[in-house]
Amino acid sequence: MRHRHRTETLSHVNPLGNQHRRTRGFPPANRKSNDVQPSSDTTRPARRRRGTTLAKLALTAALIGGAVATTAPAASGAANPYERGPAPTNSSIEAVRGPFAVSETSVSRLSATGFGGGTIYYPTSTSQGTFGGIAISPGFTATQSSMAWLAERLASHGFVVFNIDTITTSDQPDSRGDQLLAALDHLTQRSAVRSRVDAGRLAVAGHSMGGGGSLEAANERPSLQAAIPLTGWNLTKSWSRVRVPTMVIGAEADTIAPVYSHSVPFYNSLPSTLDKAYLELDDASHFAPNISNTTIAKYSLSWMKRFVDDDTRYEQFLCPAPRGDRNISEYRDTCPHS
Repeated sequence: MRHRHRTETLSHVNPLGNQHRRTRGFPPANRKSNDVQPSSDTTRPARRRRGTTLAKLALTAALIGGAVATTAPAASGAANPYERGPAPTNSSIEAVRGPFAVSETSVSRLSATGFGGGTIYYPTSTSQGTFGGIAISPGFTATQSSMAWLAERLASHGFVVFNIDTITTSDQPDSRGDQLLAALDHLTQRSAVRSRVDAGRLAVAGHSMGGGGSLEAANERPSLQAAIPLTGWNLTKSWSRVRVPTMVIGAEADTIAPVYSHSVPFYNSLPSTLDKAYLELDDASHFAPNISNTTIAKYSLSWMKRFVDDDTRYEQFLCPAPRGDRNISEYRDTCPHS
């Protein structure tokens, strides 16, 4: 992973859409305003011309007409073999379903090793190649049903998502972290859809103790491409050894895993050189991730796309920091991303 110095930015969004600095749990930070410029995703193949003279004339015309400038961004996009689906828009990433039809297959608890079974959601078509894989853990006392909405939604945008049950519903975060990794191993090595998954592009997410488990998994396996703890709970507060791009999502009104004692310390302890972000859901409770939530889905999807698929088309939704979103009370990041 490439490391470099970056200045963190902190945004507080009020109901009027105006921003000012907020310091709850955070040191002062300098704001950056480097906007992401739009780029072309497709180019028209150049037509061959016979004869040296005609070729020179064509090149001259292209330079004068600005065609070279038009094709350059597309060459960058074409260089990424992991882009899946059409160019995103704000409407498309907020939609309940993405562009891929989704199928599912169950993994029995009896056939699972090191976790409690679960359901795999995956794009039905393989025409675009393999997909990145994501494992999601539920929270304390919960089952996979509590996170099914997010698993299926992410799959519809081009991921193979394993929504797991834990061995027992009272498993602690360290155990849930091990189970997330065991589920990814099953997904890539034993599952019926293993041929659809790129084993080099894997990520974890989870709610509550499952969110704490996602930090444990990221700490244990630095080869992961992304982690997203959702209103995470963990007695461990320092994650300075994590090398996995991490988006911490907290809830302003959480009384079970209050942001000041969980999500904020988690974020602050992650290395400053790491690609990381902190998103705080405005006036939301600890259980916000258990029901369909556009804000959670939108930014979780963008984070997974950006780091699992290396799809820079989604950078526009992460950098610069979101502004004017009534559902976000605070956002912090380390833009630009590597």
